[in-house]
Amino acid sequence: MATEQKTTEQKKRKNPEGEMSFLEHLEELRWHIIRSVIAIFVLMIVAFMFKNIIFDKIILAPKNPEFFTNRILCRLGELVNVKALCINTKPVNLISIKMAGQITTHITVALVAGLIIAFPYVLYEFWKFFRPALHNNEQQVAKGGVVVTSLLFFTGVLFGYYALAPLSIHFLTTYEVSADVVNQINIRSYIGTLTSICLATGLIFELPVITYFLTKVGIITPGFLTKYRKHAVLIIVIVAAIITPPDVFSQMLVCIPLLILYEVGIVISKRVVKQKEMKHKEFMNETAS
Repeated sequence: MATEQKTTEQKKRKNPEGEMSFLEHLEELRWHIIRSVIAIFVLMIVAFMFKNIIFDKIILAPKNPEFFTNRILCRLGELVNVKALCINTKPVNLISIKMAGQITTHITVALVAGLIIAFPYVLYEFWKFFRPALHNNEQQVAKGGVVVTSLLFFTGVLFGYYALAPLSIHFLTTYEVSADVVNQINIRSYIGTLTSICLATGLIFELPVITYFLTKVGIITPGFLTKYRKHAVLIIVIVAAIITPPDVFSQMLVCIPLLILYEVGIVISKRVVKQKEMKHKEFMNETAS
C-alpha cells in the first residue's frame, strides 16, 4: 500500500498537472480491483469460520415454522381466518446427494456472503477510481450515491430474505404434480433459490439509482416511465402472483414495495430532467451575454 502511494506521488511530481496515461489508469484500476478482491476474500474466510450462524441462523431459518415471517403470517392468518397465510408449518428436510456436496456448498455460501458484505467497500473502491475525473459537486453526489446504493441493496436483500424467501420456499416445496411424487430438496437447490431471490431483490431495489443514471445519459425520460407504468404494474403483479400463495395479502406484500420504487424512479427522473433543463438554460444565457 505504501509502495503504491509512493509510486503515485512520483508520477505526480513528474507530471505537475496530475494527468495520467492510459497505462497508468489501468495500473490504478488494477490496485482498486486487487483491494476489492482482498476484502471479499477476507470476509469470505470470516463467513466460512462462522458456519453455524450462517447456515442454522440465517440460510436454513426461512424454511422453519419458528422463522419470524412464518410466525407473523400464521398469526395474521388465524386472526383473519385465512389458512393460506400460515406457511412453512412443516420443516423442509434437505438432502445432499454428492460426497463433497456439503463442503462445496459451504465454500460457495461463504463466497456469496463475502460478496454481499463487501459490496459497500467494492463500490467505495470504484468511486475512488472515478473521483479524480469528477468536479467537486459531482464528487459529493457520487459519494452520497455510494451510501444510497449500499442502503438500497441491503434493504432489497433483507426484503427478499424476510418477505419473498419464505413465500417462495413454501410454494416451491409444497407444490406437487401428483401425490405419488415426493419432494426431496437438494441443499444446493435450496440455497441457490434463496441466494437468487435475495440478490435479485437487492438489485431490483437499485431501480431509483439505475433510473437516475439512465435519465442522466438520456436513455430514458419521465414520459417513457409514465407511458409504460401500466406495463410495469402488470409485470409486477404477475411475478407476485407466481411466487406467493394464492391470497391477496401476500401478493400486496410483494407488489407494494416494487410499485413504490417505480414511482420513486419517476420522481427522480423528473428531477434529473429539470436539472438538465436548468443547466442548459443557464448555458444559453451565458452564451447570449
